Amino acid sequence: MGQRGFTLIEMLVVMVVIALLLTIATPRYLHSVDRARENVLRENLLLMRDALDKHFADRGRYPDALEQLVERRYLRAVPVDPLTESSETWLLVAPDRPDLGAIYDIRSGAEGSTRGGLAYGEL
Repeated sequence: MGQRGFTLIEMLVVMVVIALLLTIATPRYLHSVDRARENVLRENLLLMRDALDKHFADRGRYPDALEQLVERRYLRAVPVDPLTESSETWLLVAPDRPDLGAIYDIRSGAEGSTRGGLAYGEL
C-alpha cells in the first residue's frame, strides 16, 4: 500500500489559488473599512449636530463645551472621531454672536478627504 499525501505540485497549485483569492479580496476589504469609517463619521456628526440644535432649542444658547451635552443628557458620551480614533480632535465652530454660547457646529479634525474628494473637515 502506497503512502497517502499531497505532492509538491498539488501544494503549489493550492497556494497559488489562495494567493489569487487574497489579491482579489484584500482591496475590497480595505475599501469597505474606509467606507465604514466615513459612514460612522457622518453619523456621529449628524448625532452631535442634532444634540447641539436640541440644546439650543431647550436653553436658548449653545453649549460652552461638548461635555455639557453629556452632563445635560443630550448625549450619552462624546462620540469618537473614527478617523482619528479620539474624541478630543473635533473642531468646534463658534456662532457668529458670542452671547449664544461657544459651539454652534462641529467638524472632524482628520486630515484627508472622502471617497468623493470632499475634505473630512468640510462634512
